[in-house]
Amino acid sequence: MQRLNCSEPDPADFLSRFNRVKTLRERSLISNLGIYVYGGAAILLGLVGLVSGNFAVNWQHVGPNVPFRGPLAYLTALIELTAGIAVILPRTARIGAFALTILYSVFTLLWAPKAFVDVFGLHYDAMGNVFEEFSMVVGGLVLCAILTRTGSAWPRREALFGRLFGICSLSFGIVHIFDTMPGLAGWIPKWLPPSQLFWAYATTVSFFLAAAAILTGIMAPLAARLLTAEIVGFQILVWIPKVVSEPREHFYWVGNGINLAIAAAAWVVSDSISRLAKLKSAPVAAGAGGGA
Repeated sequence: MQRLNCSEPDPADFLSRFNRVKTLRERSLISNLGIYVYGGAAILLGLVGLVSGNFAVNWQHVGPNVPFRGPLAYLTALIELTAGIAVILPRTARIGAFALTILYSVFTLLWAPKAFVDVFGLHYDAMGNVFEEFSMVVGGLVLCAILTRTGSAWPRREALFGRLFGICSLSFGIVHIFDTMPGLAGWIPKWLPPSQLFWAYATTVSFFLAAAAILTGIMAPLAARLLTAEIVGFQILVWIPKVVSEPREHFYWVGNGINLAIAAAAWVVSDSISRLAKLKSAPVAAGAGGGA
């Protein structure tokens, strides 16, 4: 016969269990907006792919001579669409994030050979595409870490995954340096004061500052939020007007989808960095209150 344990419950053990349950609930409930943007961007890419029957050129680097290119384009679009919907739904969010992470990783690797060759010729365009695709991979990795149960290895790497986005921001700045004169300035609306060239340089510097903050952890939450706002600004001021002016142009549709996906990844990372910063400071506040 099993003997009942009549000893008094340990308050410390109860608090530990409460904190574990609380953390698990925070990870399982979708409380940030970035995940919805991440899923929505994949849905947009999927719909554009299904309508056009093509990849998101020039970002998804699949050449015209690839066997079964047409069916692969439709398959990619279908994966983006279904995975994007899955990300938005709480019960399937982790599966969707994992699927998109794998898909974006494939397109990152497809750019790697060309980037390796071009870097020796002092060309950065292909390497820039590597890190644009990789930024979306980082967003997926962070989501997988957030949506995985505590106790596994994934949640412990959430901060590391988020910090990888700093490397992507560094690359964005380098791309701007290569394109600033004169290409980049031409994409900036002429009506935006004080000048197109000013914003070309300002956004370039912002990318480098954000990279430094995220990689070092100094003012990282603020920097990640401002970086997200900057990329969203590109969407509003550059890409949306382009597709409105030329709605039949496939390049502008996929440009909107890719930019939104990068902005979503930055959003997910900024949500993660802000939440982890609050969790890190919470024990200090609790300790201070306990000593009062």
